[in-house]
Amino acid sequence: MKNRVGRRALGVLAGAWAAIFFVGGSLRVLADCASFGLPFTDLGSTSFCAAIAEAYYTGITHGTSATTFSPTASVDREQAAIFATRTLDAALTRGSRRAALGQWWTTRTTQWNAGFGVTAVGTGPARMTSDGEDVWVTNVGDDTISRVHARDGRLLGTWTGATLPFGILAALGRIFVTGVGGEIFMIDPTLPPGDVTAVVKDIPDQLSSIAFDGSKLLVLGGTTIWSIDPTDWSFVPKAKSDIPSGLVFDGTSLWYTEASGEHLFKLDASFQNILAEVPVTGLGVVGADPLFDGANIWALGPLDDTITVVRASDGVIVKKMSAAGGIPLKRPYLAAFDGRRVAVSNDGFVSIFNSTDLSFQGTLPSPGIGPVCSDGIDFWLGIGPNSIGRF
Repeated sequence: MKNRVGRRALGVLAGAWAAIFFVGGSLRVLADCASFGLPFTDLGSTSFCAAIAEAYYTGITHGTSATTFSPTASVDREQAAIFATRTLDAALTRGSRRAALGQWWTTRTTQWNAGFGVTAVGTGPARMTSDGEDVWVTNVGDDTISRVHARDGRLLGTWTGATLPFGILAALGRIFVTGVGGEIFMIDPTLPPGDVTAVVKDIPDQLSSIAFDGSKLLVLGGTTIWSIDPTDWSFVPKAKSDIPSGLVFDGTSLWYTEASGEHLFKLDASFQNILAEVPVTGLGVVGADPLFDGANIWALGPLDDTITVVRASDGVIVKKMSAAGGIPLKRPYLAAFDGRRVAVSNDGFVSIFNSTDLSFQGTLPSPGIGPVCSDGIDFWLGIGPNSIGRF
């Protein structure tokens, strides 16, 4: 039997809708809802006309018929879920940078073959990140970092001197890069292109993934997660693992994947104690970083063509996707989140998912396997030995 929410809960829901209509500390009340142009004839002199109007005009509710709203009717769990998800989708759609710039298209097309959206960078793009304005690329093949203007794809500059650059992070108004040889490099984006600054030189590990918790840099190196203090560049070892393969910070906790035991681990604030241990499969040895989409952790399994989606709040597996189950996946390597969608880089194509309901949206062709990131509007992908492309 369905759980039913009574009149009181409906009033709470209506009250929540109405909360945004406070002007100068008082609720805007109109006795006649027809003043809002609503088609409903059964609202009477309710004080929630404005809230009902917004819910109706944004598509959150369509009423119970063309002319009735049924304001005192009960709401069951299915209807409550529909109201909540429509509200979430409306917020994501209307509150995004894409909406503010009038860029409503979300069709899965590229123009790489025509040369549109393609920028030549250094050799061997390994990782990408965005600072909200530009896209930064580590080029492990020629020891450079490229800066590309996201809106028009212009190459703004190239930094040199980063030996074997790999992981990259935008934080503290700087760009931080891990060097496979155990170094951390830093770029000040306000300065002209030139040589990078080596801020840490002697971590005794091969460094790959990098994250930031608001205070410390967290770097994956060999079998250790290192915590680096940017005030004095001191570094101390934290969690250890046989073969850690990637890490991500969710705003509260640090997560890392372990290829040897095929687990996703959640660490506490000390980065030493395990809060959750989630079994996942197909993890690569190095580089298949997990992704956080604001609610869930996406653990990629390039060795068995799977994605395991784990709820960050409690470590529960909410969905397992696989090529064997019909989802187009082939050695999924890296993923990016644009605020609404998740793009997963595969061998020869990109898979697109809706982050809110985890539904598969489609694929785009891509040459080989490349790094992927989002600038908040578009996705960017490494599309060749010395190029990145926007889609």
